[in-house]
Amino acid sequence: MKIAIASDHAGFPLKEEVRDYVMKFGHEVQDLGAYNTEPSDYSDFAVLVGKALMSGTAERGILICGSGVGVCIAANKMPGVRAGMCHDTYSAHQGVEHDEMNVLVMGARIIGTALAFECVDSYLNARFIATEERFVRRLNKVKAIEKHYMPTGAFTS
Repeated sequence: MKIAIASDHAGFPLKEEVRDYVMKFGHEVQDLGAYNTEPSDYSDFAVLVGKALMSGTAERGILICGSGVGVCIAANKMPGVRAGMCHDTYSAHQGVEHDEMNVLVMGARIIGTALAFECVDSYLNARFIATEERFVRRLNKVKAIEKHYMPTGAFTS
């Protein structure tokens, strides 16, 4: 699977560990930064992962910042991005299975490395349950909301 991963400075150390962990399982990983702990803006990295999803160069994304909240909010402003903050394995797989979540968000100051790896496993091994009519119906409603309220061409740069 093609995975885009990014973090701000606060998430950098955990991003490095998660990136290496994901690569161990044969996934193609695009590391979109940050590349150090120098102060940086979480929103810039959310946009990079969102663009990778929108362009099709990534199938899924992983975003990490200090709490997870900032990158989650920023990523969800982009068309087609369904980012969910998960600090437990149930949410990590359920978000994909029921809501077709395509970006896993974690807070580096909230979650430890071992649990982060477990969340990543749950997320990457999960598949949307497209055979369940209720999940398809609900996802289509979310997509309709996005289409109605998202300005066309808002993220062209």
